[in-house]
Formats: sequence, structure tokens, C-alpha cells
Amino acid sequence: MIEQIAKYLTENWRELVWPAVLFAAVLGAGWLLRHILYARLRRPAASSGTRIDGILIQSLHGPLLLWILILAIHLAVEYSDLPRTLTRWSAKVLLALWIVSLTLVLSRLSGRMVRSHSTRLEGVLPVSTLTEVLASLIIWILGLLTLLEQVFDVDIRAILAALGVGGLAVALALQDTLSNLFAGFYVSVARQIRIGDFVKIDAGQNGYVQDIGWRSTTLRDLSGSLIFIPNNKLAQSIVTNYNLPQRPVGLGINVPVTYESDPNQVERLLSEVASAAIGQVPGLLKEPAPSAKFIPGFGKTSMDFTLDCHVAEFADQFLVQHELRKRIFRRFREEGVHFRPQGTPAPDAGEDIRS
Repeated sequence: MIEQIAKYLTENWRELVWPAVLFAAVLGAGWLLRHILYARLRRPAASSGTRIDGILIQSLHGPLLLWILILAIHLAVEYSDLPRTLTRWSAKVLLALWIVSLTLVLSRLSGRMVRSHSTRLEGVLPVSTLTEVLASLIIWILGLLTLLEQVFDVDIRAILAALGVGGLAVALALQDTLSNLFAGFYVSVARQIRIGDFVKIDAGQNGYVQDIGWRSTTLRDLSGSLIFIPNNKLAQSIVTNYNLPQRPVGLGINVPVTYESDPNQVERLLSEVASAAIGQVPGLLKEPAPSAKFIPGFGKTSMDFTLDCHVAEFADQFLVQHELRKRIFRRFREEGVHFRPQGTPAPDAGEDIRS
């Protein structure tokens, strides 16, 4: 075959001049149109900040040049006097290359569009790996079936029928894997657990959701370690999501003081300390405003107050508690308010309590 093609090209090189000119003209015109198209897409993307134009530019940058090359080769071959056998095989190869490249573009485009649409919705965090994989997988299946039917002349109806029968056997053999897959898909679609949320399951594990994969969900705890939880176990667990319905979290700091303390003074000092810390302690929120309450009230050895405040998210509570407790201790020492020593008995009911 190669020798025949070489012999044909040597003996009939004059007949290839026109196809070569046509190839160069189509390639040049396509490159110019590609340059104009990108210039028009970049202007709105830069001015409006829309992500759609940027996604199209990223997805079509390489494949568009390949499509121009495929079109140039196809037209040059069709308008040449090459043997029909060669042109038939050339058409099939070019069609297969076009289908594969188009499938690759649509797969990337679908994943990026899903991610972009998710981040634009209010209250929605980035989508999981599973969602993007499923979107790309559907495109690849459709592309593969199209390739088999259009290029290899395979009757895909028989394949679909075989897949339907074989799918039952595969489902029985891969029960655990499919259970994790569909549980992960349910978790992603339900949006009760989202990437970036801080969650705690009834088994005791807690952390930020890093990813929801096809087999397991990944949590990162506050120490930085990763926890992998099978999706079917997660779907059956009782989960506390500290970021729903909103990310700010309420925080209560218990403050025990002696029975000789003035409740009004304690309440005022706690409110002043918390208000002064706003803007100085990272994560402490101004709204709702911090407040002090005489709750839980009368303890065995102390009067127990609670300083209520809100932090931006779950992990902020540790630093906020640390800073507020230090400030409360310093302010109480300055004002002469004492904490009840551990184990000190409370005064008798008839004892005179003086501030």
C-alpha cells in the first residue's frame, strides 16, 4: 500500500498541486477565522467578567485548530484524483478523529459548565468530583456509541441490548461499589452535604468536606488529617452540618463567678469585653451582637453566666474562645470580680451575701 501511494505521488505530482493549494487556503482561512473568533470572545469575557466565554476559549483553543486541519485535509483529498480506496479510508480516519476530539471538547465543556453553574448559585459551594465525572462520562458514552455506529458500522442496538442483559450480572457482582456510587450521587444532588461544609457524623468523625468521590467522601479534620468515609455509610449516618442553613455559628462561653459578685456588674463587663473584641479577634461577628445572660444560673459553688456570641464559621470558635477567655480574666482581675475556686462550697441559703 505504501509503495503504491509513493509511486502514485511520484508519477502524478502535477495533479496534486490544486489539492495542495486548496489545503493551504482552507488552513489559512481557518486560522484567520479562529483568530477573529477568539478576539471577539475575549473582549466580552474581559469586560463583563462572564465565565461562559472564558470556558469556551479554554475548551476550544486546541481542538478548533485540529478541526480546521481535518477540514483542510478532507477537502484536499476529496478534490484530488487519489484512488477511491484511499479517499474512503481517509474519510473514515478523519471522521473518527473528529468524533473523538468533539467528544473530548464536550466532556471538558460539560464538567466546566457544571462547576461554573454551581458556583454562581446562591449558597452553593463547588461541586464534587463525582458530579463532574458523571457529566463527562455521559458525553464519552454517547461519543463512543456514535464512533462505533458512524465509523465502524456497528449496530449499537445490539450493544444496548447486551448492556441491558449484562448490566444485571454486573450490578450483582458490584453491589458494594454501585451502592457507594449511587449513595455518593444522592449526597451530591441532595446538597445537604457540600464541599467546604464542616460536618460531624454520629460515629464521631468530623471535618471539612474535601470531596465527594464515586466511592467515598473525604473529610479534613482540624488537625489536617484526611478521613475517608464510604458513601453508603455516610448516607445512612446521622450527620450534623454546621454550615447549614448558614455558615455563622453561635458560641456560648460559660463564666462562673463567686456569689459575692454583683450580677449586673458581671453582665456589663462580659458585654463590654465581647464588644471591644469585635474587629480585633478574627472570626468574631458584630451581628448578632454579643450578649451576657445569667444562665445556667445558680451553681453549687458559683453563679454561672453565659457569654453568647457568633463566629463566622465552626473552626473560628476555638480562637475566639481562647482570646475572649483571656480578656475576661484580665478585665475581671482589674475590676475585682473573682471566679469561684473549684470545690468551694456555696453559701447557705440563710447566709448574708455581700458584694
